Amino acid sequence: MAGSEEKPPVKAIILSAGQGHRLGPLTTSIPKCLLPISGKPIIEWQIDALLSTGINLVTVITGFQSCLIETLLQQRYGNDGRIETVFNPFFSITDNLVSCWIARSAMDRDFLLLNGDTLFEEVLLARVLNSDPAPVTLGVDQKPAYDADDMKVQLDENGWVRHVSKTLPADRIDAESVGLVLFRERGPLLFRDTLEEALRHQSGLKAWYLSIIENLASRQLVKACFVPESSWCEIDFPADLIKAEELFSEKKLSRSVTLQR
Repeated sequence: MAGSEEKPPVKAIILSAGQGHRLGPLTTSIPKCLLPISGKPIIEWQIDALLSTGINLVTVITGFQSCLIETLLQQRYGNDGRIETVFNPFFSITDNLVSCWIARSAMDRDFLLLNGDTLFEEVLLARVLNSDPAPVTLGVDQKPAYDADDMKVQLDENGWVRHVSKTLPADRIDAESVGLVLFRERGPLLFRDTLEEALRHQSGLKAWYLSIIENLASRQLVKACFVPESSWCEIDFPADLIKAEELFSEKKLSRSVTLQR
């Protein structure tokens, strides 16, 4: 009967093509997403959290040492169709906007886009997934001060995103992006169309996907979802690994990231 079909489940796309040069010798031979945190690779922390919240379709965009990621995912999750990898052959000469373009065929329904170097609690993920409806939802958090590497966010009085940029002036910063973006309803189509247009220009090859979020925000299509009191960590530098170990020990996360093996 018309209108009785269930809505397709949310997908997840993880951008894990990069090497992680800023981590120095730690990523000389393995990609950043395979670095262990409390004995478990970053990519496993992410996928386990996704699976435990009901997201059973995950696309991982690989690049540097792709075979190592593929082998780990095969050993850990098998071939039941839940996890797939898509190789980005341009990973060494482009930025993550191209990884999104490589993954565009997976953007055929509501999907969650996440950076391959962000660890997060299941409760944070649940907050974003259960946020108020909007074409695009950007997970954000606040802290007393922001550094040059933070992806800063400016909001309007109703919680809509106005700007997303690392260079946002201090007096315009309301929060920072946590590296999770949810696309719902017309959001996936809007993102794909804007992505295709951006990559018609050479500058798009070296752009971040958050430049597309900035574009959509100018049309009041991006809503912020605050994730207070939730543990998360972006891993860019060696010091971030220490912070991640402190936040994401098995003891601390036993309440949130559980997956039957």
